[in-house]
Amino acid sequence: MDLEKIINSRFFEFSISVAAILIFIVLRVISRSLIRKQEKKHGLDRARSIYANKFFDITWLAFLLLAFGFIWNVSFKGIFASFFAVAGVALFASWSMLSNITASVLLFFNFPFKIGSKIKIMDGDNSVTGIVKDITFFAIQIQIENGDLVSYPNNVAIQKPIIQMTNKPIRKKASKEQ
Repeated sequence: MDLEKIINSRFFEFSISVAAILIFIVLRVISRSLIRKQEKKHGLDRARSIYANKFFDITWLAFLLLAFGFIWNVSFKGIFASFFAVAGVALFASWSMLSNITASVLLFFNFPFKIGSKIKIMDGDNSVTGIVKDITFFAIQIQIENGDLVSYPNNVAIQKPIIQMTNKPIRKKASKEQ
């Protein structure tokens, strides 16, 4: 292979890499913009937006690194074998952590409640009623009436009915007999 072909080949790979980085930046800006709009539209806490931004940043970065591997012709045989061996063990060991992170993102976009809301998570004898203090990647922090802080896993919360309570007393309709 002569020098000109090598230079052209490397220039092409470099150009595609720059394009991949630009696409990464555009996707990151778009996802952050959408998250910011959701935050403002529904009066969500800034901390929830930060968690959602981190999730999408990591996702876009993983796609960028995968794209670099294809662009620069990295041999994936050894990498994939090693990755799947480690990932298989890690996913099995941390399945609930991954489902909690996914549930956190779903709660962000579904916004059934926000920080400061009074909620009741219906879970049979283990129901929890209180004020939402924080929503993290892994759990909803709920302060119950006696002041204790309960951490309720996100993946369990999205599977249970959640009642958003108001502080207003419920008025009963007056009966016509009175």
